[in-house]
Amino acid sequence: MDAYKTIVTKRDRRNYDSRNLEEDAVNRILQAGRMAGSSSNSQPCRLIVVRDPDTRRKLATGGRGGEPLRTAPLCVVVALEQGASAFDAGRVAQNMMLAAWSEGIINCPIGLQDEELSRDTLGIPENFGVAIAVAFGYPAPNEAPRESRKRLALEELVHQERW
Repeated sequence: MDAYKTIVTKRDRRNYDSRNLEEDAVNRILQAGRMAGSSSNSQPCRLIVVRDPDTRRKLATGGRGGEPLRTAPLCVVVALEQGASAFDAGRVAQNMMLAAWSEGIINCPIGLQDEELSRDTLGIPENFGVAIAVAFGYPAPNEAPRESRKRLALEELVHQERW
């Protein structure tokens, strides 16, 4: 799928098939995250790959919207060095989500509100915080593609030179 089509057709989806992801696809997803730009090339993010169902279930209890962590066969948690910009973590997550979708792997970003639970569960060092988790998996059988929600018209969203 070309880049533009990948971007405009990507939807957060939460109903996963139980099949494990192909290891080559996982490596491309992680490589896409690794290649995200960062402020002054500081590379403040670290990725924690979580496949273990018990660990994913425990993380899912750490805040609202965690259910996809229980059902997706793969979760990647983006840890962010203290004092770094959350924008850099967002770039990493978005790169991974788009790379996955370009291969037909659905995904959904999940906020892990219980920092202490996430830190303890994953062994994250004190100089890093939890930025975001992303659940990945193949679509559940017979799940219809998700329709786009109404977006602002481009003319309403974009201002040229001044508001």
